[in-house]
Amino acid sequence: MIYSKETVEGVVRELGIPKLENATIGEVVLLARRLEELTGIPFIRMDQGVPGLSPCRVGTEAEKAALDTDLPAIYPPAEGIPELKREASRFVKAFMNIDVAAAGCIPVTGAVAGSFGGFIAALQRDPAKDTVLFIDPGFPIQKSQLRVLGQRWEQFDIHDHRGAEPLRAKMEEQMAGGRIAAIIYSNPNNPAWISLTEEELRTIGEMATRHDAIVLEDLAYFGMDFRTDFGRPFEVPYVPTVARYTDNYILMMTSSKIFSYAGQRAGFIAVSDGLFGRRFDALAERYSGSGLFGPTLTASILYMMTSGVTHSTQVGYAAMLKAASDGEFDFVAETSEYARRARRMKDIFERHGFHVVYDTDIDRPIADGFFFTIGYGDMTCGELMTQLIHYGVSSIALSTTGSDQRGIRACSSRMTGGLFDTLDERLAAFAKDHRS
Repeated sequence: MIYSKETVEGVVRELGIPKLENATIGEVVLLARRLEELTGIPFIRMDQGVPGLSPCRVGTEAEKAALDTDLPAIYPPAEGIPELKREASRFVKAFMNIDVAAAGCIPVTGAVAGSFGGFIAALQRDPAKDTVLFIDPGFPIQKSQLRVLGQRWEQFDIHDHRGAEPLRAKMEEQMAGGRIAAIIYSNPNNPAWISLTEEELRTIGEMATRHDAIVLEDLAYFGMDFRTDFGRPFEVPYVPTVARYTDNYILMMTSSKIFSYAGQRAGFIAVSDGLFGRRFDALAERYSGSGLFGPTLTASILYMMTSGVTHSTQVGYAAMLKAASDGEFDFVAETSEYARRARRMKDIFERHGFHVVYDTDIDRPIADGFFFTIGYGDMTCGELMTQLIHYGVSSIALSTTGSDQRGIRACSSRMTGGLFDTLDERLAAFAKDHRS
């Protein structure tokens, strides 16, 4: 062990973490940082999904130029600046072949704000629909948002329900009562990095239409299924999406990963044309307005949360989207570095007796990318996460993501240079100490 049991337990008490095996991402980050401060020994940081590449210079240059004008003195429009809305709509067409009007493309301070606002609007539009359905595993913060709102959710682990018909049967079981207001999932998936097939997306879309639920499709890792080159604008293949199979959707995009622009908190949501202009009596009554979904979401919900996205950042984001759609910046080629890092990490883990937990998309191995999942023997999620902490490897337990499987989430983003050798040494020590 690198960090003794006493040292780790002392920091856990100091930070007030109730139960280490149930620690949130933020708590694990604080724990690793504090242990590094106390001992001077650096961690292998697999906990938080922080970009490990330089930000897209197209964005930074455009934003710097905007800061040299009078723009910082002007409040940004809540619905977004025209050039960002235009480029967001064009980007969706270029890489998904989906038509969404610029009016329905609304900037948000990251996909987190997009899901928060989307939850509120979806849950308030119909008093009979008070529950969100999570197709898990998923991003823990989204359930935390529902805790803040005091709203119900249901969930299921897709691991045992892959394929159109098993997924349909499970969703019908969950949705038959009519209380599901929204369905949420990420694709590629955080934490498992599985990618839903077209038939699975068709099933989700058909179920959303049948039960009048709004799909919140989290595309934070847009185009990063590196088994297919999705980086050519206006050409097949296009990124898979539920938007081909229902009109009840909100697509959630972010600049954080594909443009390594996480620090600026820039994203956008794309609300389908049909949903954007749909009227709901409950929204009209609550907000004393038109009751139209899109305008209510924009002016009465998102604006109350953030008062708009930073003006200069919108300029930078628009420039990056334009460069991608013009074919001048290949974000897929840029981010494919994560696949190379993940492959090296998986090889090291497997050499020391670990296994990939979510290992296939039905009939083919999952892609290498930003995240992957790892298990060790019959260790529970909490046991494995806790034990790896003692060997200077931080991660999060799959149990905190809605998964029913045993293991941890690993992130490849920070793995560079000599860290691979360090990981190899630490996992060798782990395996030696835990060999039965």
